[in-house]
Amino acid sequence: MTILNVAQRGEAILSIVASPVTQQEISSEWIKQLTSAMFDTMLERQGVGIAAPQVYVSKRIIIVASRPNLRYPDAPEMQPIVMINPEITQHSEKTVVGEEGCLSVPNERGQVARAEVISVRYLNLEGHMVSQEFEGFPARVVQHEIDHLDGILFVERIK
Repeated sequence: MTILNVAQRGEAILSIVASPVTQQEISSEWIKQLTSAMFDTMLERQGVGIAAPQVYVSKRIIIVASRPNLRYPDAPEMQPIVMINPEITQHSEKTVVGEEGCLSVPNERGQVARAEVISVRYLNLEGHMVSQEFEGFPARVVQHEIDHLDGILFVERIK
C-alpha cells in the first residue's frame, strides 16, 4: 500500500491544466503504479475520487469510486473506475446543487451546481476507449475530478 502526499489549495500544481497521457504511457508500469497509489491514497483519506494533479502528477488521470464513507455517508456504491484522458461529451441542461469537499481543500465544504447527467469518454488502463453515462452523485464526482485536470478547485464554483 502506497500513500502519496496530497497537494493543498494554493499549490501551483492544482491551478494548471494537466497534460494528456500518451499512448506509450498508458500501458506502462509507471501508470499502473501511479493509479494503484492514487487509489490507496484516496481510500486512506476517505475520498470518493482523486485526480493525478492532487498527488503532484500533472497528467489527465482520475479515479472515481463512490461509496459510503465517513466524509460521504450517503454516497452510492460503485466499482472504482480509472479514467485516462477523460472528456465530458454531453451533459444535461438540468443542474443539481449538492455539497462537495476535496482532499486538497480539507475541512471546507460547499454547495456546487453540477450537471445531473453526463456522458464521458475515456481510456481505461488497457488503452481501450470507453463511453459511459453517469447520473447523480457519481456524475458530480466525475465533474469534480475533471475540474482538477483543468486546474479548477470546487471552491471556485461556489456561487
